[in-house]
Amino acid sequence: MSPASPQLSVGVLTADLTRLREELSVLHGTGCWAHVDLMDGTFCPQLTVGPAFVAAVASTGVPVDVHVMVDEPIRFLPEIVAAGANVVTVHAESTRHLHRTLQELAALADQQDRQVLRGVGISPGTSVQAVEPVLELVDLVLILAVDPGWPGQAPATSVRRRVDAVRELGAGLGRALQVGVDGGVTLANAAEVAGWGVDVIVSGRAIYDGSDPAGNLSRMLDQLRSVPAPSRIDAMAS
Repeated sequence: MSPASPQLSVGVLTADLTRLREELSVLHGTGCWAHVDLMDGTFCPQLTVGPAFVAAVASTGVPVDVHVMVDEPIRFLPEIVAAGANVVTVHAESTRHLHRTLQELAALADQQDRQVLRGVGISPGTSVQAVEPVLELVDLVLILAVDPGWPGQAPATSVRRRVDAVRELGAGLGRALQVGVDGGVTLANAAEVAGWGVDVIVSGRAIYDGSDPAGNLSRMLDQLRSVPAPSRIDAMAS
């Protein structure tokens, strides 16, 4: 992807998981990340996968972006990082001890001989101010456009305003943060979201829809490249 394009993180849980390596092969050489949603059935209503699945995705050679949507995620972080995650995002709402959780993630990242980006996510009903106390500990703020775990939602109308608000928080602290959007990004609206100047876009079902993932991915990347955008932080490439 061009430097002006957002980093695309492709949700893989809607792929055919019985053919995981083959399905993920469409991401090779594209610079895309493989986005893995870890849900525990408590923080989110769905129960999905764990660190073993992260390791399986990492074994294909695609950078793995792990979105940790579990209660008290600190207990899983060592396994997730050890499994090969390149990006790890925990939720502001998922723990009473967000600062300590992100300190642990930072320590685990420092122990690696590879880059591990640290993220904090916020759901639509959470104020962006909730992440202000921990911005020094993260590289990425992931703004959810939908409530996590409930499929079929339209993106919240406040997302663009929230992107701008996070940018302002980072600028006030002198932090060059990456800002991402996750949820409801489709081929129909990807160019609009890219035009907001975000650094990372997460989209899953738009690519792995059971029909033509390679063609869908090509069309999505074309959409993202078509929009002039401000300079962004260089994202990790494969």
